Amino acid sequence: MTTRGSPQVKGTPHFKEEQCAPALNLEMRKILDLQAPIMSLQSVLEDLLVATSDGLLHLIHWEGMTNGRKAINLCTVPFSVDLQSSRAGSFLGFEDVHIRDMEYCATLDGFAVVFNDGKVGFITPVSSRFTAEQLHGVWPQDVVDGTCVAVNNKYRLMAFGCASGSVQVYTIDNTTGAMLLSHKLELTAKQYPDIWNKTGAVKLVRWSPDNSVVIVTWEYGGLSLWSVFGAQLICTLGGDFAYRSDGTKKDPLKINSMSWGAEGYHLWVISGFGSQNTENESDSKSVVKQPSILLFQFLKSALTVNPCMSNQEQVLLQGEDRLYLNCGEASQTQNPRSTSAHSDHKPSQEKGPFADGSSESQSLSTLLGHRHWHVVQISSTYLESNWPIRFSAIDKLGQNIAVVGKFGFAHYSLLTKKWKLFGNITQEQNMIVTGGLAWWNDFIVLACYNISDHQEELRVYLRTSNLDNAFAHVTKTQAETLLLSVFRDMVIVFRADCSICLYSIERKSDGPNTAGIQVLQEVSMSRYIPHPFLVVSVTLTSVSTENGITLKMPQQARDAESIMLNLAGQLIMMQRDRSGPQIREKDSNTNQRKLLPFCPPVVLAQSVENVWTTCRANKQKRHLLEALWLSCGGSGMKVWLPLFPRDHRKPHSFLSQRIMLPFHINIYPLAVLFEDALVLGAVNDTVLYDSLYTRNSAREQLEVLFPFCVVERTSQIYLHHILRQLLVRNLGEQALLLAQSCAALPYFPHVLELMLHEVLEEEATSREPIPDPLLPTVAKFITEFPLFLQTVVHCARKTEYALWNYLFAAVGNPKDLFEECLMAQDLDTAASYLIILQNMEVPAVSRQHATLLFNTALEQSKWDLCRHMIRFLKAIGSGESETPPSTPTAQEPSSSGGFEFFRNRSISLSQSAENVPASKFSLQKTLSMPSGPSGKRWSKDSDCAENMYIDMMLWRHARRLLEEVRLKDLGCFAAQLGFELISWLCKERTRAARVDNFVLALKRLHKDFLWPLPIIPASSLSSPFKNGKYRTVGEQLLTSQSADPFLNLEIDAGISNVQRSRSWLGNIGPTHHEIDTASSHGPQMQDAFLSPLSNKGDECSIGSATDLTESSSMVDGDWTMVDENFSTLSLTQSDLEHISMELASKGPHKSQVQLRYLLHIFMEAGCLDWCVVIGLILRESSIINQILVIIQSSEVDGEMLQNIKTGLHAVDRWASTDCPGYKPFLNIIKPQLQKLSEITEEQVQPEAFQAITVGKTPEQTTPRAEENRSSSSHGSISQGEVGGSSSVSRKEEDTMRAEEEEPFQDGTYDCSVS
Repeated sequence: MTTRGSPQVKGTPHFKEEQCAPALNLEMRKILDLQAPIMSLQSVLEDLLVATSDGLLHLIHWEGMTNGRKAINLCTVPFSVDLQSSRAGSFLGFEDVHIRDMEYCATLDGFAVVFNDGKVGFITPVSSRFTAEQLHGVWPQDVVDGTCVAVNNKYRLMAFGCASGSVQVYTIDNTTGAMLLSHKLELTAKQYPDIWNKTGAVKLVRWSPDNSVVIVTWEYGGLSLWSVFGAQLICTLGGDFAYRSDGTKKDPLKINSMSWGAEGYHLWVISGFGSQNTENESDSKSVVKQPSILLFQFLKSALTVNPCMSNQEQVLLQGEDRLYLNCGEASQTQNPRSTSAHSDHKPSQEKGPFADGSSESQSLSTLLGHRHWHVVQISSTYLESNWPIRFSAIDKLGQNIAVVGKFGFAHYSLLTKKWKLFGNITQEQNMIVTGGLAWWNDFIVLACYNISDHQEELRVYLRTSNLDNAFAHVTKTQAETLLLSVFRDMVIVFRADCSICLYSIERKSDGPNTAGIQVLQEVSMSRYIPHPFLVVSVTLTSVSTENGITLKMPQQARDAESIMLNLAGQLIMMQRDRSGPQIREKDSNTNQRKLLPFCPPVVLAQSVENVWTTCRANKQKRHLLEALWLSCGGSGMKVWLPLFPRDHRKPHSFLSQRIMLPFHINIYPLAVLFEDALVLGAVNDTVLYDSLYTRNSAREQLEVLFPFCVVERTSQIYLHHILRQLLVRNLGEQALLLAQSCAALPYFPHVLELMLHEVLEEEATSREPIPDPLLPTVAKFITEFPLFLQTVVHCARKTEYALWNYLFAAVGNPKDLFEECLMAQDLDTAASYLIILQNMEVPAVSRQHATLLFNTALEQSKWDLCRHMIRFLKAIGSGESETPPSTPTAQEPSSSGGFEFFRNRSISLSQSAENVPASKFSLQKTLSMPSGPSGKRWSKDSDCAENMYIDMMLWRHARRLLEEVRLKDLGCFAAQLGFELISWLCKERTRAARVDNFVLALKRLHKDFLWPLPIIPASSLSSPFKNGKYRTVGEQLLTSQSADPFLNLEIDAGISNVQRSRSWLGNIGPTHHEIDTASSHGPQMQDAFLSPLSNKGDECSIGSATDLTESSSMVDGDWTMVDENFSTLSLTQSDLEHISMELASKGPHKSQVQLRYLLHIFMEAGCLDWCVVIGLILRESSIINQILVIIQSSEVDGEMLQNIKTGLHAVDRWASTDCPGYKPFLNIIKPQLQKLSEITEEQVQPEAFQAITVGKTPEQTTPRAEENRSSSSHGSISQGEVGGSSSVSRKEEDTMRAEEEEPFQDGTYDCSVS
């Protein structure tokens, strides 16, 4: 006997000492000699039925008397295929027939028997008397190898184990009495290829106490667990159960006997090991292994015992002393306390990229499978006297749980983490919950038996008040309640007298903490239900055969329309009878309104284990929310789907308004998420830990043989099955409506892909031709969605090449699809199509398409894709077309080195951006000696035509960028694709790399690099505050400031625009005199007052800018106070003017780095006109000086000089008219300009008289020499010129790191030039 639990005590509870196992006293009463070995014993109500090996059945009274009844000889019992051919049955016409195994089935009133020759049958008394004349047997024709039998009383099923290793489950046909095969439990070769057909005969079959599962074991060992209608839940013949971690096979566990414990939480097993050879001894000495008793623990779904949970969207599993529920519910994340207290289960809102706060759609972590469960340990105080747990229920929000043990009940809040028990233990021990329990808002509704009053009751307790009968609302009922369920504000109860009663439940108006229950309607079902125990579940639903459109009053569409009753696996529906006169709702008071009667029941489906439905409404997803979901065991799931006419047109009279669609599913469903189109389940998962033990011990420990089991939550999408079923039935319009309502789901693209893939696999691999193929329909269906191109290509790349022709015959030519992708600007998908084209078409075609894609990718600056396209084009050329371009990888040289094209140069750029995602490529560069393969890559096969072809395309793109003055894009392009910019620029110096329009180029650079146009010093206007002129200047200032990010910061400080411009005017402004002295002193002076800024770097720039302007704006042009303020900063007025001028006229640091980098490249390449433009925009006279030095020291093309000269004149004219801010700088470099014009004049003279050939040759031969010279001279200058920035580079690294994160869509580059 178990040592837990207590005898059922009626009346007052006793102390804990008495709560142990009752004392048992066994004594012998009588010995009966039946003169033959006893094969099987069965208790039948008051009697004991004994089958002996001589073919007799003895009926013995428990007192030990036979009451004068004769033993029945089996040979005299007639057997037939069914009961209709009643007495014409044949007799068992052989001598030594006897019963090997039998079991009594109370709900069928008869015995399931297995004979010694393997035949099986069912013996039933025709009348109430149990004599040979009154017995009759039926048998199925096809079973001849039966070994054992087990009976499920709730579902009226007989499970016969067979010698073949399968279990055949039969039921009795109500009308004919014949035995019908319901389903088979067998391992399939697909799942267990090595074990299939090798299990031996079935040894034992046992149904669980709650009749929801059956466990099977075989002759050669192994256990398997199945649901009522044949869904396999666990099998120990595969996976970790059968193999060790090193891959060797374990001996399967052999079982001699087994029995379920209380409530099905335990399975007690006696394991028997015959003699086996031990592995470590050379002489095969056999060791007899001791039989041992094993105890397996199980968790079960709350649905098995409390089916009212089926309208919830949570998975709740109950064990004997704990509950598991799926963690990461929206409810738990809304409460800050629960998330902090429960740190190991991260709330879902952090995980899910799709998590929207709405309670309707679950967060992503809830939808995906994982092993994290919210485990609630049941209060030990409650369990002490009420073990084991019989029922459990969770509320709608998933925040409160109630459990029922032997007596009373208790509830728990997931938010406060506290249990609430009865304060008065007498009240707890005085009630036995009979029909389950359910939540209604904050109330717990339950049906119980009051022991002291001997009365059946319906009680409602409020969660927030103390658990006491004083706060309960009690309603007395006539008969015992077997099942209970809540729908909206109604409670439906099924009672032991086969009647259904509907109650209304509502909060009492007199106090907030009570609820009242009133009877609404009673329906007797005794005509239809043979035995009350057969009813598995009863639910009220709003589902009806009519779907709300055709109802005369549409608002009733979501009312309690029908009762769903699961009668031993048959789903029966009773709808309200609307044929009579309809009462207008507004005419009658709600309380007096008489509810409509119900129609006679109709059978909807067979073999039903669970039913799910919801009372929520959602206009967008009506299909899913008004459907009825059924789980049918081994045959998968079914959905009873409503069909809606489009645009509320009148429905066709010949179209049914609902359709039952079956579909297969890989998991056992425990909950349906209606809006999310998902099914949730739980699956047994295993963890091996046999490596901890050595295998040389004489007997291997059982714990090693058996792996550690954990429960994992799983989920599955079912939408593609339903869409496909609708398309098969030519209901494409409905499929489209359904799919459009779910198109926002994150996994919707996956749904389309799955559907296409499954249909393709089935049809393309079938041996017989398919008369009506579905693939064209599915393809046409998918084209309705924008994801069509993506879906097709993903599906193709996941299926084998052999099926591609079949696929593209249905969806269209891949060339056309590729072009559609290009038109839609979906380049990544187009790249996937390219791989398909490469495999299906000749190389010329794929090259042509690759070129198209390459050009488009260059145009859109998709550098990653460009690199892959270069590789792809090379592969086609070199005949490596067998290796299609893969998805991006990290090792690729092209994606690793950014600017690696300074071969044999003084500088090269390598990256230090491991932490930057590869897609961004905003790399920080430091100049160093060149390394990396990219240089070689380009030169290696330079003679190869393919490389020439690619180079031509790259050159063409570079030319376009230069012609359109897109220097920033050119820099990115060169850096990302390892394009040798310098050598190309040398070649193009007089062609594409010429600056045709200096003013346009200058403007374009200002815009591209966010570089502000220079501001005119205020002092050039005489006393701006008196003559009112400052307004126009202010406006000018504002326009120039709008491009300057530093100045925009002040808007945050809330300074009005005019005021701001005024304060800037007040602070800025060296006098004319100062500027003149600067220009007369020449470039050195200029350098001197640039240096402080570049040395300080970015540390003070932003801060000082805002501080200065704010303080000055407060004083609002009061000069004396400004001076006082600034004297504390120990800065002179002129310093301030310089700093603020600099700040106002500089762009972002990143742009500065980029411009200097481009300047360097143009210098190297000898494109001096571009250098001049960049010098102008940076406003550094040293750059112009440097250019002059180069011009003087080397032969420079006269045309270029002429171009520079005319360009600078154009800039001067433009500055005078449109942009006076440039004038000061142009004045500073006036002497250089004069020098330049002198040089040009000198050069022009002789060149006019030279012969053309002479003029051309030096130009072609000089670039190399000239480059060497320029680079050396340049090197010396650059050292001085950029000395400042290099000293800063260390400090700046952090700021640059930060800048890298900025989302620059073109993948910009940072470089600090050393």
